[in-house]
Amino acid sequence: MNFAAPRILVIRRRYLGDIVLLGSVLRNLRLHWPHAHLSVLTEFAYSGGLSLNPDVDGALIFPRRLGEWPGFIRALRRARFTHVLDFDNTDKTALVTRLTAAPVRATFNRELITFRYQRFYTHRADVTNAFYDSHHITDTYLALPAAIGVPIVSRDVRLVAHPEDVELAETLAPAGGRKLLLHPGSRSPFRVWPVERFAALCDRIQDELDIQVFLTAGPREQTLIEAIRKLAHSHLVALKPAKTVGMLAALAAQFDVFLCHDSGPMHVAAAMGTPVVALFGSQNATIWRPVGARHTVLQTSLPCACIGAEAPTPCVRNDSYQSYCVRMLSVDDVFIAISNLGITRTDWSKT
Repeated sequence: MNFAAPRILVIRRRYLGDIVLLGSVLRNLRLHWPHAHLSVLTEFAYSGGLSLNPDVDGALIFPRRLGEWPGFIRALRRARFTHVLDFDNTDKTALVTRLTAAPVRATFNRELITFRYQRFYTHRADVTNAFYDSHHITDTYLALPAAIGVPIVSRDVRLVAHPEDVELAETLAPAGGRKLLLHPGSRSPFRVWPVERFAALCDRIQDELDIQVFLTAGPREQTLIEAIRKLAHSHLVALKPAKTVGMLAALAAQFDVFLCHDSGPMHVAAAMGTPVVALFGSQNATIWRPVGARHTVLQTSLPCACIGAEAPTPCVRNDSYQSYCVRMLSVDDVFIAISNLGITRTDWSKT
């Protein structure tokens, strides 16, 4: 078996931000094994960003129908993977890991989480709950390649936009002037800041900071865009939904700042080098904050006081997917954070 040029499969089923943040793992694998073939296995909905990572050689997609499994298994065996890093350790991913017959098969042993199918793996990374809660998710991710002997020499998470997407993005958001891109959507509706506050904030940004605000969101989030534009008194530029992750990445790179919730697009923008201002609710910002030094995370002190009558029903305080803590942030809070970025005309030529 040629471990100088191994064939490595990285498994992470979902979500967009998680796939982007695998970049630090892929970077270290590439640095350790420059001639390796690196493949990532994910679900179809989250595969779009893999082509933006220069360290990825191939993408595999989990079967979406039962009839696709036999062909998928045959393809796994033909690939002759030497190493598998399973970041999920679910019933499905453990089975896939074992079916590869790779000599090296690793996953996590997380404290308080059942270690599934130990016999299917040759290596494991033990992670305590205290470590997980007090470190960025990329630090947890990097424990897995370290468990198979890969030195950790980089924590970079980077994406490179496709030239054709960059060309189109430059026409939609031409160079010159100070520009902010607002993405008001989130996978969880509980994490969405009220549209009336976004509208008031956009008016202040344009009137007081002379920064033009652009809006973007996914196809299912267009009602948020429409509501913000309807409530705003200033002119906001609404962009058509980015059809691909690549297009979103190219767009984000054209702006001086990216304003958003804790979300997949937040990690895409950060990986493109655009300063991010992120609105967090009760989710652990230590784990999920954007990677890099130029970003601002806004979050109320936790555990936060109940926001009372302002909270729609139901609000589950201890569930970050069903709590409205983000509503504790005021328009002033976010405006001050953007003001403190000190965006000046010298930023127009940002690379």
